[in-house]
Amino acid sequence: MLSHLLHQYLTVFGAVLTLVTVVTTSTYHDYCILGAGPGGLQMAYFMEQSSRDYIVFERENTTGSFYTVYPRHRKLISINKRHTGKSNKEFNLRHDWNSLISHDESLLFKHYSKEMFPHADALVQYLQDYHKKLGLNVQFNSNMQNIRRVANDSSAGGHIYTMEDDKGNPYTCSKVIVATGIAEPNIPKEVPGMEYADGYESVSINPDDFEGQSVLILGRGNAAFEVADSIYGSTNVIHMVGRSRVRLAWATHYVGDLRAVNNGLLDTYQLKSLDGVLEAGLDEVKLVKQGSKFVLQFKDEEEDSMFPLDNFALREPYDRIVRCLGFAFDSSIFNETSKMILGKGRTKKFPKIDYDYQSTNNPGMYVVGVASHSLDFRKSAGGFIHGYRYTARALHHLMEWRYHQVPWPSTTGPITQLLTHIIKRINEASGTYQMFGILGDIIILKDNGREYTYLEEYPINLIHRLEEDAGHPTTRIIAVVLQYGANFSGPGNDIFRVDRATGEPSEAHTSNFLHPVLYYYETLPTKSQMLRIAKDEILPRPKLMHHIVEDFLTVWDGPLSHILPLRRYIENVLSSDMRNFFSEDCLEMALTQKTVPIFCEDYLGGEGIPGYRALQS
Repeated sequence: MLSHLLHQYLTVFGAVLTLVTVVTTSTYHDYCILGAGPGGLQMAYFMEQSSRDYIVFERENTTGSFYTVYPRHRKLISINKRHTGKSNKEFNLRHDWNSLISHDESLLFKHYSKEMFPHADALVQYLQDYHKKLGLNVQFNSNMQNIRRVANDSSAGGHIYTMEDDKGNPYTCSKVIVATGIAEPNIPKEVPGMEYADGYESVSINPDDFEGQSVLILGRGNAAFEVADSIYGSTNVIHMVGRSRVRLAWATHYVGDLRAVNNGLLDTYQLKSLDGVLEAGLDEVKLVKQGSKFVLQFKDEEEDSMFPLDNFALREPYDRIVRCLGFAFDSSIFNETSKMILGKGRTKKFPKIDYDYQSTNNPGMYVVGVASHSLDFRKSAGGFIHGYRYTARALHHLMEWRYHQVPWPSTTGPITQLLTHIIKRINEASGTYQMFGILGDIIILKDNGREYTYLEEYPINLIHRLEEDAGHPTTRIIAVVLQYGANFSGPGNDIFRVDRATGEPSEAHTSNFLHPVLYYYETLPTKSQMLRIAKDEILPRPKLMHHIVEDFLTVWDGPLSHILPLRRYIENVLSSDMRNFFSEDCLEMALTQKTVPIFCEDYLGGEGIPGYRALQS
């Protein structure tokens, strides 16, 4: 027995000694954040506020280094809406696409630019001030390499992460948060002749350099149209080639699609002014140099063919080819043993992560910022500042519970205040508004429906893990989510059709535009139910569901159109009368009926104003 205890002691002592040895030979932090762009800084803010041991490694000598170069023509396409006519801070943040979350009122982007589409230098200055004013722990000129997972029995999860900077200095981290963005130019290796193309990252931004030239642009995203817009007053002709049709942001409601501020080339195409846009997969073509010119040909086409396709749309040679094929995730910073798996299909440029933002093959390694957009790609705003500032906060809450036993922030109140609470949130909340269909409010019904606990902006794809990921005991719940209708839009759809919207509460379920939807579950959905969600749905079928009719002003406070149907829904959920009454009505019902509504129960119990006793004391 004694020898067994001695063996256990030596085993534990040896494990602790191993961790101490690792830490003493390198600099240790609980959390290592890679990248001081908007995503990394946002995460650093939450770490700073919760007094965690963290450090941000930035390879350049400034925060937001990506924006010192991009966009190349220096005009951001993120909306800087400085005025809303409202004074509510949370409502105003709904329409502020550039600010990060903080407690400092001076760190709102509206103080840095008056332009609707600001100059990128303003964002660089903003991020520098955000870092300095909030005292975030950023270490510059630290290009981290050889990031690898190392087994360690004494650490949480049974492993730690080690890495070195470009000077050879070693670092050890319990958790790694990757905020490096998607910044590696995408250069397809399977396209012969791609070396003849000028990359978006290096092409001239001087229109005079394109004077009188014919230009072929590969790609049809915002970068491609940004280049076209800057030079189409100088060129002979601009042709643009991409694998899919043009997707306009105002037609798809996806902010990453082509924005109106960049789409001038569509005018010159459709109004017969020589420029053009067409579809072709780049895996089918090659770029060929002919003298000082360049041509695009199909791979299986022989240059000396006796029967060339004499009406091929791109048969004329070009003076210049510009590659605007987007960016990809840079995996070179990882050791081969710890590289994050990349996604597949249209998310292949992103690292593969679970809905808790954790790498699928590297436990303890998380992703924030643009690189976390795989979870809502082409669905919501998670690839942009006005989206990932909220997903970073959600990740922070998840980590606070997982590693520090701090439950998801919540408020608790009497059930009589639930209707008011919901109305306030759907009309003000910015996180659920921008991360629609991804983050939602969760209402936990307690004490047999007499009390509720309200959790804000929880990842709805983790709703089946609410107890284990948020730290709140759960029975019945209501999820409040903002979402578009199933057939709200799409490339080629007429989104300006006459019947595009409804204002009739009884037809709320047919609403196309963004509107609140409530899901009531008597028990949490199971993992298998989450896996079987239909393509046009975002959550499993609930016990009771309620759509609040879409509103032109996105203000859901109409007594008859919005509030009354919502109150009746809550009454159905609780099987209780949720109306408010005058004091004399409560007294009359108490004298003439066996039961009285919940509001009257509270009133007759001396709670005319919920929380009155607390205010009195």
